[in-house]
Amino acid sequence: MRAKISYAVTAAVLVVYFVLVGSRGVMLIQSGTVITVTFGVAVLILPVIGVWFLWKNTQFVRRANALAAELDAEGGLPPDELRRTPSGRIDRDSADEVFTRRKAETEAAPDDWRSWFRLAVAYHDARDTPRARKAMQRAIALHDGRTVDA
Repeated sequence: MRAKISYAVTAAVLVVYFVLVGSRGVMLIQSGTVITVTFGVAVLILPVIGVWFLWKNTQFVRRANALAAELDAEGGLPPDELRRTPSGRIDRDSADEVFTRRKAETEAAPDDWRSWFRLAVAYHDARDTPRARKAMQRAIALHDGRTVDA
């Protein structure tokens, strides 16, 4: 629940920022000189890119959460079998062991979105966020029946 609240607050702050930046861009365009119009257009591009990025990220999170809920309903969420340090951090060797098993499961069933979801969790636990995201995107695409590039 804390993560949802943090995400909502961050998104709200970004939207306010985009509105402020956008209004400055419009003001620059209204000035009417070649330089201010050029800067105004450049400034307006930033909020457009930001809104697009925020939208795509929100869609990704919603889809990943929907897969997690579906997998939980099936009883297929991966158990937390990781050892932790006294401070609560995941033990790296433990994460590597689980990752090795999840990778083998995914190689055995490459068209199963469930195995890709569990692999994404293992990548995340191993602190490999870019690969975790790619594995989750693949799980989402397989779940949705979309073609997935190898």
